[in-house]
Amino acid sequence: MNDQPLLQFDALCKSIAEPLKLGLISFNQNLAVLDHTPFVQKLVYLKPSIDQMLMRGTDSNVWKDWKSLIHSALKSGQKTDFGTVKYTHENRLRLLNIACIPLSDPAGETPAGGVLVLHDMTEKLDIEHGLAQAERLIAIGKVAGKVAHELNNPLDGILRYVNLSLRIIEQGQPQKALDYLLHCRTGLQRMTHIITELLEFSRSTHLAFETSPVDKLLDDALRAMETPLRNVEVQLFREYTGPVPHLKSDSVFQVFCNLIKNAADAMRGQGRLTITLRETPTDWQIEFLDSGPGFDPKHIDDIFKPFFTTKPQGQGTGLGLAICKDLLAKLDGRITARNAPQGGGLFTVHLPSRNPNPSRS
Repeated sequence: MNDQPLLQFDALCKSIAEPLKLGLISFNQNLAVLDHTPFVQKLVYLKPSIDQMLMRGTDSNVWKDWKSLIHSALKSGQKTDFGTVKYTHENRLRLLNIACIPLSDPAGETPAGGVLVLHDMTEKLDIEHGLAQAERLIAIGKVAGKVAHELNNPLDGILRYVNLSLRIIEQGQPQKALDYLLHCRTGLQRMTHIITELLEFSRSTHLAFETSPVDKLLDDALRAMETPLRNVEVQLFREYTGPVPHLKSDSVFQVFCNLIKNAADAMRGQGRLTITLRETPTDWQIEFLDSGPGFDPKHIDDIFKPFFTTKPQGQGTGLGLAICKDLLAKLDGRITARNAPQGGGLFTVHLPSRNPNPSRS
């Protein structure tokens, strides 16, 4: 089959692609590059095959096998969005929205190849990143009053025990002073825990526009939580066949870490954590099922509110699940909770099948 006429771009197509900051690359069923618009060479390295072109500037730890990804997209017969991809070209990091559009031969039986669409989002997402950071600061301001209240209680106790310690030392009772100082340390540890969770809420380890595959983010979270999981049996089930969605890596990673830590705390560091990543007709679901005691159903409407906690005094701030709910809402996702029939708490993250609107993040 002569695929050149089918997959070549005409002059009009090439003339309108650059003002729109679009790069179009046509390729055959063997992934060999056939034609491209002029703007492509400003975005990526030109290589003989489409997979080599993509591998040249992307992180191999994130995008392990472009050849398989492109072939899967062709076999699906439908447009496949790979989301926002970091691509380093001539020592400059670009952020490219990449999509693959399969094209069939005239008989419609086998794919003749496809068109890769590259949309340069670098400047747009830089602006959106600044706006997202501003929104995050506003959100921090809203909880500042509650944080002050939460810090004030242990601080009052610390000051009281310090004054008692000074008085007891003057009376020559150092052992009693030691007991008071231990109470001070407990209060300081609680304050540190509150501040740490607030920093988790405000931090941005990755840039807001970075995306990663959901399964990789789950693996990363499990590695990051190895310490609280050291005596926990972890079972991970993957119930899907096609490619997983790519979502905001800082947000999803933080949600996974919070839920894993909550599960470990509920089981007091021992038990079984079963995680299931599955694709459904409407969304992607990640279930976290622990073997702990579950929670009182009467608290179902409160557990996602800031500073609500069922943990003993001094062992929880009540920010973890509230943070998860907030981050997922920005991704067009949500989180649900219930007690499993066999016992234990079951928290389910619902993520959109397609990448969310980046302007909301």
